[in-house]
Amino acid sequence: MLHYAVVFFIIALIAAVFGFGGIAAGAVGIAKILFFVFLVLAALSFLANLMRRA
Repeated sequence: MLHYAVVFFIIALIAAVFGFGGIAAGAVGIAKILFFVFLVLAALSFLANLMRRA
């Protein structure tokens, strides 16, 4: 999940350099969503691991 967020961020940077503002904005939006989904899933995984060990 984090890999895809980084990929979309790189696509956004490349699109911004070449002047494609709409594509860059869309890619940044997707990257943000994927990053926050990654954070939530990582936190849930961490909590589940703590609960299992307790």
